[in-house]
Amino acid sequence: MSNSYPRRDQASGIWKINQITKNIKDQGTYPSGATRGVVCGGNTPSQSSVIDFINIETTGNAADFGDLSTAKTYPAMGQVSSFTRGIIAGGITPSYIDTIEYVEILSTGNAADFGNLTNSTGFMAGNSNNIKCVFGPRRLSGGASNVLDFITTATLGNATDFGDATANRRNMPGASNNTRGIIFGGEEGSTVNKIEFLEFASSGGTTDFGDLGNTNQDSGATANNTKALNMGGYYGPAYTNTIESIEIGSLGNAIDFGDLTIAQKGSTSGLGNKVRAVAAGGFTDPATTNIIGFGNFNTSGNFSDFGDLTVARQQAGSFSNQHGGLQEFQPRAPELYSPTGTVVPKGGGVGDLGFHYGGSGPSDVDTIGFVQISTLGNSQDFGNLTAMAKQCGGGSSATRGIRAGSDGPIVNTIDYWEMASKGNAADFGDLTVARRSFCGQAGNNTRGIFQGGNTPSNSNVIDYITFATISNATDFGDCVETQNVGGAVSSNTRGLNAGGTTPSGHSNTIGYVTIASTGNALDFGDLTVARYAPVSVGSPTRGVFMGGYVPSPTVRTNVMDYVTIASTGNATDFGDLDQGRAYGGQADNQTRGLYMGGEIPGTNTKNIQYITIASTGNSASFGELFEQNMQYFNGCSNGHGGLS
Repeated sequence: MSNSYPRRDQASGIWKINQITKNIKDQGTYPSGATRGVVCGGNTPSQSSVIDFINIETTGNAADFGDLSTAKTYPAMGQVSSFTRGIIAGGITPSYIDTIEYVEILSTGNAADFGNLTNSTGFMAGNSNNIKCVFGPRRLSGGASNVLDFITTATLGNATDFGDATANRRNMPGASNNTRGIIFGGEEGSTVNKIEFLEFASSGGTTDFGDLGNTNQDSGATANNTKALNMGGYYGPAYTNTIESIEIGSLGNAIDFGDLTIAQKGSTSGLGNKVRAVAAGGFTDPATTNIIGFGNFNTSGNFSDFGDLTVARQQAGSFSNQHGGLQEFQPRAPELYSPTGTVVPKGGGVGDLGFHYGGSGPSDVDTIGFVQISTLGNSQDFGNLTAMAKQCGGGSSATRGIRAGSDGPIVNTIDYWEMASKGNAADFGDLTVARRSFCGQAGNNTRGIFQGGNTPSNSNVIDYITFATISNATDFGDCVETQNVGGAVSSNTRGLNAGGTTPSGHSNTIGYVTIASTGNALDFGDLTVARYAPVSVGSPTRGVFMGGYVPSPTVRTNVMDYVTIASTGNATDFGDLDQGRAYGGQADNQTRGLYMGGEIPGTNTKNIQYITIASTGNSASFGELFEQNMQYFNGCSNGHGGLS
């Protein structure tokens, strides 16, 4: 398919309506952007950690992407990816392993930990659509197995049971579209010609689809939205260059499609987009190969030369961001940069970037990290504050992030950074009173409000800044109580603070101010549980207070409660955090709230949890902080409730 629209891998590329319309008329599809294929690990003949990538739409040699955590062969064979994330599961190191790793396909870098399979395995098929990856059947150290595992690509964690294949089986690839996963050939004691399929929408086993033209194992496979190809393999006793095809939406036997550029087996790496099918590497008796070949899904025939891998190898894992299981009209990648380093956020609401800054783990830090709130994953480095900071206050407009005050020593300094571009913070001005341990963040797109804190005695001071003006803070009024380490949320008009510690102990008091005016806070209602050091997030209508320390005895709680910001009244139970937490950081957009890091029983954590603000229920895992287990830090975002 030709590109009648700007390339999405160019920061300046914007799809114009007339370009989209032309593409629909001429090509029958929406613009889908650059398609990247990735080849991971394999045998060179020694086990390899190398990750290569190609642009499937062009031709040319592969380039270096990064490295796996461990050199391995025979990870999941097939296209296992969403349109942003590629998965590498299981394999041989030389022992069988159960690890799952992932990469962000449109970036480069080393693979990161995702979770674990249900058992250590290799020689298994991999199939996926944009939501779910299914692994198996597979080979275990004790022999072949019919077990199928699955993960949700957006959520880090361990695999769970999907169902069973019809027989114990190994050494076969998978290929998939958005609804079905296909498994070609393999070995069930002897090599078979069996084709089976599974349905992503329902956990369960595999079902007979039809037969290959010959018994086959160690082949490669790829698919677009309608057609799947089985490429090369071992037809015992010979290697083959044969390519066979099936129509994924039907049932029946495979038919001849054409030939690879060379006869090969050894888990030829299969890649593809809607138009092109690619076969990379493999084994060509007597040696591995670096050859990459390609053909057109819509035209039967022999493959042509594409280029070369960086290293000749076989038995590698492979995937692309546009195989048949993925939607063709894609949102922007979680992080897309111009040559100047401009961050292009996506998502609903005003913005979708969440930030964490400062804090203390094994050591105090001055780092700023960020996440895309609508996309699960780990935070990434953004820049640095002007100094080490912990127990600091904060705030944000749609364009600027703010750090205010700090401990170690207690200071009155205010930093700011421009959210659109990665880089370091600069001096903004000074607070009216030097202090630490503020009550969360509150404000709208015009004003940021800093409530309470510790001077080192408890404070009732409220001061504010105007985000657009670099200057010192101005007195706003007083809190309902002298308090520190409470939570704070805001709508566009009203700012709330809740809980904290007072001279008399833990507080359940919620106070509020009208952001556009100045004056003392008024009583709003009470939390369900008195506590300090909660994390607070909110939408334009609802504020949620998560975790913290409760008294008698003083322990971390997993309680979450919420209020409706426009009314007054007591908080209502929301659900539970994964465990008791305190002293973490927050980030939120109009729909999702994040609890980042914090103090958990026995240690600190870098785990990030999230909730859907408009609903109720327990938190779920989002990803991890990029640097260390950490507490005493803060967070902000360019899409919190006060920016509506």
